[in-house]
Amino acid sequence: MRSKFLSRKRGIIKNLYQRSSLAVIGIFLIFIAVGILTTIPTAYRLSSPDIQQWTEEIEGSAYLYLFSLENRLFREAYPDESRQIQFFPLLFQMATKIKPDDPRSLLGREIPGFSIYDSKIIVAGEGTDYTTLPIESSPPMEVLEKDHKATVEEKEPDLPEPDQLEKELTTNGRQVVFIYSTHNRESFLPHLPEAKIADEAFHPEVNITLVNERLAKSLENYGIGAVADQTDIYQDLLKNNWDYSQSYQASRSVVASAIQTNKDIQFVFDLHRDAQPREITTKTINGEDYARVMFIIGRENPNYEQNIKLATALDEMLNKKYPGISRGVEAKGGPGNNGVYNQDLSSNAILIEFGGVENRLNELYRTADVFAEVFSEYYWQYKKVNTEEGEE
Repeated sequence: MRSKFLSRKRGIIKNLYQRSSLAVIGIFLIFIAVGILTTIPTAYRLSSPDIQQWTEEIEGSAYLYLFSLENRLFREAYPDESRQIQFFPLLFQMATKIKPDDPRSLLGREIPGFSIYDSKIIVAGEGTDYTTLPIESSPPMEVLEKDHKATVEEKEPDLPEPDQLEKELTTNGRQVVFIYSTHNRESFLPHLPEAKIADEAFHPEVNITLVNERLAKSLENYGIGAVADQTDIYQDLLKNNWDYSQSYQASRSVVASAIQTNKDIQFVFDLHRDAQPREITTKTINGEDYARVMFIIGRENPNYEQNIKLATALDEMLNKKYPGISRGVEAKGGPGNNGVYNQDLSSNAILIEFGGVENRLNELYRTADVFAEVFSEYYWQYKKVNTEEGEE
């Protein structure tokens, strides 16, 4: 009996010794790793964008699965349709950035220029996939210089009448929304008889800025002070001897100046028009045609998470009241893409593709009114939350 007791005691002591040794070795290795990471040259250190880029490749359900290994309560939240994690493919994907079920991850490295179209769909709206994502026109500078004949036959529709409760809400003259267009001369084929393709649809007066003005009016109609910037970015490009690809550099100073001059600005919207055809950018609701919208967020700016939060909230609210009017939320970044879109200047900045090159202005105005209606609901809730938290 005594020998069994001593044997068991030795076993327990040996087990404790082994565990203690492993703990000491583990701590020692952590100190070595920390020492290496803090002494290597800055250029070779892991940065926050690197870690973000790795982790965003992993599906959210993967994290739930890992948590469930330690806490069984997380198993209740694990999606039934999700498969158990295969760690080798996951490590391979993180190391090579190649996804076995997404050929774009391989082709983007092999086909010149293909990476320009590489982006991430955060929210896929009705009919949205990688073949229907927004396309930017790429006009030569001489197209921008042409003074096409433009026609606007339809009358601008009346502004909608807010209900009594909405009439009582107001920002008291403060302009809290700044609206501008980096590609301010983007126009629409139905209003340009001489233009035949998207890269020809540009005009100095009949362009996306008319939608900016309508949106500002409609926001004012709901008590939200807004300003539609009138800067002709094309003229700034000429003044600086820049090409069209430097448009965001030109518009950056406009946005920065506006924010610095007007401390009341809380939201910044950059409106564009898509080059996709009408069937992708139009939605019929209750017998009337509306231009569809899509939200674009730059993946390489410090306000990415907050801007995504704003875009997804507006996308959800729009589609709830007007099903199908929002095409979803897209995140852009990486080689060949801007990745910032001046959204680092504000934590509430989004780029919005407002309709397409084949939409008419009355369809765009309807959508501007709808957007203003939904945004007003969002804004007053946003203001209420911030006021309760002690912010202004």
